[in-house]
Amino acid sequence: MTPTETRPKGRGNLHTLRTLFPYLWPPGETGLKARVVAALLCLFAAKAATVYVPLLYKQAVDELGKGAPGTVTVPLGLILAYGTARVFSLLFSELRDAIFARVGQHAIRAVGLQIFRHLHALALRFHLARQTGGLSRAIERGTKGIQTLLSFLLFNILPTFFEIGLVCIVLWKMFDAWLALATGATVILYMAYTLIVTEWRTKFRRQMNETDSEANTKAIESLLNYETVKYFGNEEHEARRYDASLTRYERAAVRSQVSLSILNIGQAAIISAGLTLVMWMAATGIAEGRYTLGDFVLVNTYLLQLYSPLSFFGFIYREIKQAMVDMERMFELLGQDREVADRPDAHALRVTGAQVEFRDVHFGYDTRRPILKGVSFTIPAGKTVAVVGTSGAGKSTIARLLFRFYDADGGAILIDGQDIRDVTQASLRAAIGVVPQDTVLFNDTIRYNIGYGRPDASDAEIEAAARLAHIHDLIMAMPDGYQTMVGERGLKLSGGEKQRVAIARTLLKNPAIFLFDEATSALDTHTEREIQANLREVSLGRSTLIIAHRLSTVADADEIIVLAEGRIIERGRHQELLARDGVYAGMWARQQESAQTAPAD
Repeated sequence: MTPTETRPKGRGNLHTLRTLFPYLWPPGETGLKARVVAALLCLFAAKAATVYVPLLYKQAVDELGKGAPGTVTVPLGLILAYGTARVFSLLFSELRDAIFARVGQHAIRAVGLQIFRHLHALALRFHLARQTGGLSRAIERGTKGIQTLLSFLLFNILPTFFEIGLVCIVLWKMFDAWLALATGATVILYMAYTLIVTEWRTKFRRQMNETDSEANTKAIESLLNYETVKYFGNEEHEARRYDASLTRYERAAVRSQVSLSILNIGQAAIISAGLTLVMWMAATGIAEGRYTLGDFVLVNTYLLQLYSPLSFFGFIYREIKQAMVDMERMFELLGQDREVADRPDAHALRVTGAQVEFRDVHFGYDTRRPILKGVSFTIPAGKTVAVVGTSGAGKSTIARLLFRFYDADGGAILIDGQDIRDVTQASLRAAIGVVPQDTVLFNDTIRYNIGYGRPDASDAEIEAAARLAHIHDLIMAMPDGYQTMVGERGLKLSGGEKQRVAIARTLLKNPAIFLFDEATSALDTHTEREIQANLREVSLGRSTLIIAHRLSTVADADEIIVLAEGRIIERGRHQELLARDGVYAGMWARQQESAQTAPAD
């Protein structure tokens, strides 16, 4: 189960609202808090005007009914007051929305930014297990859920309850408790029915969400792996997988729609019964001489005015419940353990000579399967150390631990005598430049991708880094030069071109420590030798760790470490290891033989 699929435990609606509240009442933001107060005042003022409108209507009707036919005097003052009250009701409602708009949008921006930062702060373990499509959909729905919640809960449900209370008080004071009780009972029964049925329907909405995310994830993953799908002719296989998710979504959507119809039918029956009962009570009062014609009009107007927003209560409650579910999933991301976090007393890394030391390091991605079993070695300041070995020996794990994507289970990693767990991650990673084996570029220009190594670098510095990586001439030969778009994940460039862009990007960063993880594996022999010569030049005076499979790329290293099953089994310089005629010598011989027998391009 991926992180985005894990159901939240112990998080309810109140917890979600408590999480959201600080964004609506942000500490230190006096202006935003004042807007919240002003919006609430406008809200109550609008509803007070709304409740007062039928009273003016009643008085006008009574005035019109007093005179005999042909002698009726038009109550101009009451009519003008009626129109003014309606204008004020609309005016305060619009002012409320205008004043609160900045608060709502600020909350959405603040939540989105915090989640974005938190996702970048999560450990590599989370990102290796995530499903990008489902994750992006959860964030998208969550931020929309905030907007829905603010629109419906604050500006619909809350004012409607306020209006119901005012109406019941008016009916009680002007008529009798039974009329007010009948009105209140109808409203309570309506809301209770809506809550019960909507809670029942929530599981269908959850299923729709989950199957929608699942289908979206499969679609995005399949399209991202377009070439692999084509290589194996698995278009129909992918279509079947996608259709299976769509089928599950279809079933959940049908159940949701059927349950919606059941909800709407019950709501209509309750409203109609309540309206009929109250109107009969008012009509009886008129027949008995207790009420006037204006009173009958008043009751009718109040009920129609009251039930109008209530007719949308089911929809609004469903939307609020859905918004709560969506926000719950989004805020769950904020609850994800960062795993690798700065200690409270962490200090910036102080780089003097950039000596790197692995001291009896133990680590495993799963406690049941250790990867590194007591690895110890030192990269002296300004020297180059290479780590080689077969696949699964733990080479790339060493690189990930040095960059602190994970923390070691045992032992320590030190830079200039400082345990990297005691320094800030930002300062540690600023000191290390990484060229990975699998280079991924942003869907932007070549200039942007090289400049990503140092966003404030000048054009001249970017071009200088490109020259060192032997890609400047190739870029200039392109029609758009440095403005050439590389495509999504850099797919418009060849593997070698992408690798050289990545090398240029790291050179521009100008780090104290270089980490090359199969950095030239995608290059042809001639280009590889050129770049290796340049890398040796630019890495002078810097500590360099090279993770390599191709041994010819590390023959000049100051020390070569051979890993096998998480342990160092050989170490020394290239010639020394060949002279021992051990594991390294055997690997070298096999690679040389393969190089000689490989067909020419």
